[in-house]
Amino acid sequence: MHDDPAVAVLRLGHRPGRDDRMTTHVGLTARALGADRVLFPDNAGQSLETVTDITERFGGPFEAELTDSPQGIINNWEGRVVHLTMYGERVQDVESDIRAAHAGEGDPLLIVVGSEKVPFDVYEAADWNVGVTNQPHSEVAGLAVFLDRLFEGRELEREWADADRRVVPTETGKRVESADTGERDERSADE
Repeated sequence: MHDDPAVAVLRLGHRPGRDDRMTTHVGLTARALGADRVLFPDNAGQSLETVTDITERFGGPFEAELTDSPQGIINNWEGRVVHLTMYGERVQDVESDIRAAHAGEGDPLLIVVGSEKVPFDVYEAADWNVGVTNQPHSEVAGLAVFLDRLFEGRELEREWADADRRVVPTETGKRVESADTGERDERSADE
């Protein structure tokens, strides 16, 4: 996965007050499931702060940044562009072509995740318009499924560098430890 070319996620559009959690979850999902960075619209500063804080506490590498020109990012991307939309081609029909372009040909990927109505220019600029399902669904769910298909599950084995904390898998309850000492984080609670 880290030997693969870069994968960036662009959150296209953000309605403050309405999209705050969803935009943040796009960034957290991108981080957790193998992308290298997320680009948020310039009015999504709170989402940037949250994702940066999570990366500092739970490790990286992962970058989060703001952009005042999402369309410029798409138009000037040096690689391939995947636009996730329920109107696109079925992911199961195009995933091998996308993987071949990314891993095989070495093309960096930009994954565009919309919020409000996506301009037609985005559909035209994308190399692939991809539907994880052609039914209404969450863009976060679409991103998660797409990244898992792209990396074929390798993202689930990722090691995190420079983490302050780590989650310890447990059958029940919650356990978070200091990454350095292995001592239980005082904020974790076993139920």
